[in-house]
Amino acid sequence: LTHGGDEAEAKLKEVFGKKLAYADVPGLCKVATLAEIEAQGWSLNPGRYVGVALDDDGRTPAEFQEFVETQAADLARLHTEADALQGAIARDVLGLFMDVVREEVAAV
Repeated sequence: LTHGGDEAEAKLKEVFGKKLAYADVPGLCKVATLAEIEAQGWSLNPGRYVGVALDDDGRTPAEFQEFVETQAADLARLHTEADALQGAIARDVLGLFMDVVREEVAAV
């Protein structure tokens, strides 16, 4: 009996076999030794031990690297656009503030 129904059970059997015995699975789970944990400064962050499963999306390591580089370039471009928008918003808010101040001064 598994939570998640037949699909979850099928995935468990695919990953761990029909017997459902434990096995380390890159990107999912790993039994770490005390020596490995000590080498990581006693950190229990799973990412330090399980690694990354690159074959989940069918990409080769070179394709994955290209994908990450493309995503990083897109992120850098978006940060630049965000900085420009933030500057435009700051100028607009300042302009609105100055309009309010001029109206208050003119009313006096």
